Amino acid sequence: QVQLVESGGGLVQAGGSLRLSCAASGSIFSINVMGWYRQAPGKQRELVAAITSGGSTNTADSVKGRFTISRDNAKNTVYLRMNSLKPEDTAVYYCNADITHYKAGGLRETFDSWGQGTQVTVSS
Repeated sequence: QVQLVESGGGLVQAGGSLRLSCAASGSIFSINVMGWYRQAPGKQRELVAAITSGGSTNTADSVKGRFTISRDNAKNTVYLRMNSLKPEDTAVYYCNADITHYKAGGLRETFDSWGQGTQVTVSS
């Protein structure tokens, strides 16, 4: 069983910083892209940032220059450093990963995995 466990959300004042972490665990063969999405009340889930196993990143224009995504491949962990937070950054943040894992019989399977979400609230 493969799972993603997020941590680091919370309540912060505007202009403050938070760092989110997401660790993948289980019978993992490899992880390609890892990323962070967010969903605010009444809005669709949107991509915040993503990073490949080679370190190439893609960051949403709305957070570019304020948020930084990084990962530790040895730990199967992705991070999101969020600086200069704004009230409009308030949302549930979800970790996502494209994981290839081992199945019974030595087979491998690739699937899209999601974390349970962590709340980030930015007060004005």
